[in-house]
Amino acid sequence: MSQKPDDFQALADNPFYVLGLRPDCSRVDVEREGQKLLGMLGLKLKSAATYMSPLGPRPRTEDKVRAAMAALRDHEKRLAHEFWASLPPPAAPPRPPPAPETKGPGPAPFAEAFAALGWRRS
Repeated sequence: MSQKPDDFQALADNPFYVLGLRPDCSRVDVEREGQKLLGMLGLKLKSAATYMSPLGPRPRTEDKVRAAMAALRDHEKRLAHEFWASLPPPAAPPRPPPAPETKGPGPAPFAEAFAALGWRRS
């Protein structure tokens, strides 16, 4: 079964990524940032036109900002979005890894993933 790019749209459109906020932000921060972004988008400022998600840069629209603000006002929806946004998006689009110079096993992919999520080995 192949996955289409739209299969990951919900992850890329996480309200915290759309607003550029961390999951531990306050309700006031959500409202302030949302209103600021709406104003910037209304003025067609280039700096507000995109946001970073774990899947790379995405276009930011006024509709996405309004939907993000509404989702974060609902406590139950916010909890679900907090879980998925617990890891920060990359600062820039991912680059391909450099070609290995020696043959042999490389580091395990996502070796730090469990530690980043707070899991510890027993």
